[in-house]
Amino acid sequence: MTAADTPSPTGRLRLAGDLASSLAGLHRTVRRRVRSQLHFEPLAGAQGELLRLVIEQPGISVTAAARELHLAGNSVSTQVQHLIKLGYLDRETSPTDRRGAVLRATEAGRERLERWADERAELFARQLGRLSAQDVAALEAALPVLRALTDAIGDDAQG
Repeated sequence: MTAADTPSPTGRLRLAGDLASSLAGLHRTVRRRVRSQLHFEPLAGAQGELLRLVIEQPGISVTAAARELHLAGNSVSTQVQHLIKLGYLDRETSPTDRRGAVLRATEAGRERLERWADERAELFARQLGRLSAQDVAALEAALPVLRALTDAIGDDAQG
């Protein structure tokens, strides 16, 4: 890319808005479609993130989960209670600190996320099959850039 190809600050701002809007719309549409296919009771975004985190890090404490998700501890405790009530999480006494608790996903919690991921992948695969080879190639080529952008946003010191 040459200096002449670099978008102006106004162009970058417009692209940023368009990209954010498109990705949010895609996420919302996929979430609605998958939810309607699976007939699941909706989970709040924070609940889904918490369940994913506990599956990725079994035995994580509520405090560590709150820190990882950048949420207040009492907020995560509320989400934990809801997920326990739904049968997706178990809270156990910490083996290292008897006063603390650790979280583990139940089989139902793991199954819910697996079914969600499977249905989402099927939805994307169906729709990718309807695109032209050039459009699919463009999406494939954009994936590394989208991953890098995701990492950069996650690492942004101002965030």
